[in-house]
Amino acid sequence: MTDSTNKPEEVLETSEPKKITLEEAIKRKLAQKKEQQSNNKQNNQHSTSVQAMKHQQTKKSNNQKRRTGV
Repeated sequence: MTDSTNKPEEVLETSEPKKITLEEAIKRKLAQKKEQQSNNKQNNQHSTSVQAMKHQQTKKSNNQKRRTGV
């Protein structure tokens, strides 16, 4: 019983989420993103599969003259 009465502040802090600034939230999100990218790079380095290149579509010729009969 003495433990719960001695530390009421810690109980309050853990029950409510701590408010953080927008700057801190952005920094945390950026750190998570960098960590995920580094994990993905490490996993992909040992991959030997080759991805097929996508070809560019060729431009269709303009046949307006043929359609209009000029």
